[in-house]
Amino acid sequence: MGAGPAAKMIGRSNGVRQMCDTMVARPQASKSGALLFAKNSDRGANEAQYIEHVAAHRHASDATLRCTYITIPQIAETHAVLLSRPFWMWGAEMGTNEYGLIIGNEAVFAKIAPQKDEALIGMDLVRLGLERARSADEAVTVITSLLEQFGQGGNCAHIGRFEYHNSFLIADASGEAFVLETVGRDWVVERVSDRRSISNTYTIGTDITRASQGLVPQAIERGYATDGAPFHFADAYANRHRSNFATGSARWCRSSALMAARPKQDAAAMMQILRDQGPQAARDANWKPDGVMGGSICAHASWGPIRRHGQTTGSWVAELGEGRSVHWLTASSSPDTSIFKPVFFGPGFEGATLPDFGPLPGGTFDPATRWWAHEQLHRAVLKDYRPRLAAYAARRDRLEAGFIARVEAFIARGGSAEEAGALSRAIWKEADEAERSWLELVQAVPVRARHQPSPLYRMHWQKLARLAKMPA
Repeated sequence: MGAGPAAKMIGRSNGVRQMCDTMVARPQASKSGALLFAKNSDRGANEAQYIEHVAAHRHASDATLRCTYITIPQIAETHAVLLSRPFWMWGAEMGTNEYGLIIGNEAVFAKIAPQKDEALIGMDLVRLGLERARSADEAVTVITSLLEQFGQGGNCAHIGRFEYHNSFLIADASGEAFVLETVGRDWVVERVSDRRSISNTYTIGTDITRASQGLVPQAIERGYATDGAPFHFADAYANRHRSNFATGSARWCRSSALMAARPKQDAAAMMQILRDQGPQAARDANWKPDGVMGGSICAHASWGPIRRHGQTTGSWVAELGEGRSVHWLTASSSPDTSIFKPVFFGPGFEGATLPDFGPLPGGTFDPATRWWAHEQLHRAVLKDYRPRLAAYAARRDRLEAGFIARVEAFIARGGSAEEAGALSRAIWKEADEAERSWLELVQAVPVRARHQPSPLYRMHWQKLARLAKMPA
């Protein structure tokens, strides 16, 4: 039985949790008439994530493909993709392709234990869907076919062990969107009617668009459902205790409520949701990410059992359709300490030059990589969260609003793909320069003795820093 490279080196987990939240608003729920997609990828605190572009490619008839753990037959032609990929795996947490398809996945917990033997992992299925499908409907077929043929299983953790079933939010530039939830090789699909979110809990009930042949018979055989009675997928299969421990239900309710609060969504609103710390943070002027850390959508690692190592390690907001193929990426951890930057990729922007995403990061500190360079800012803020974040938050918000305004003006005048690439590269350069200046501002703010994090929190982050070989 295998594991990720760092897992083999460090050994068993002592509290690893990888939790995520993913949302979609179809065109009728969007201010611009474009589909909106948003995801926070929550993984290990030292699990650097990389923005990677992979070009379209033709393959030989006998070609094979090595995924994270297993080798499968390759297809004749794969599409160009833009991915947010944990550095050690082949698959991706979230991504898009040249046809405007976008996919994100979540860990979910069933009454049936996940498979430990190596197979495809959920992140492999995300990437395979993007490389092999052109639409959301086609991606559902690609993923479910691969799932039935090869199964899902194997360690999904960077440090320690963590196996799970997967759910997916799959959408495209035509405005179509589906939720796909799985248990082993079985699956169920719900077509999104308006807006939808998913988290680390099963969310499909009786509104089933299609399902695997064995799903309902297996539930009846195991006593999860009654023959002849209405079938409710989540009630039948969900491990509610595990999902609640992972705060999946609480975060699903929170993201659903935040989306429902606005009749029409836009990219800025989705970014705001991804930065949400929960109602307690909004009420408490001295709130800090310290302790149990339950149901906040923006996750910080803490010493509590739920998010001991796991936190938001990458964030993505996409606008697709209506002349828009705009992807707003942090390319860094913790969106509350980060800035979203645009990438033009997909229909209408074929040939647009992408920003320089820099070298691939690893599991230890490397200031030459964008992800680890941001960690200096992020971890400096955590030493006294409120005043240190306030040192630059207003500047970040003004700069980000300016980025959005420039992109809106560009789209309104119908600029070329060449101009789109130049605009994106310029904005990423400005953002990098701003982050360097923000680090100086944050470090100039003294840590208040009365409000600094608890000793357990400080010890925990010191341990994470030692594992990452962060400078003192």
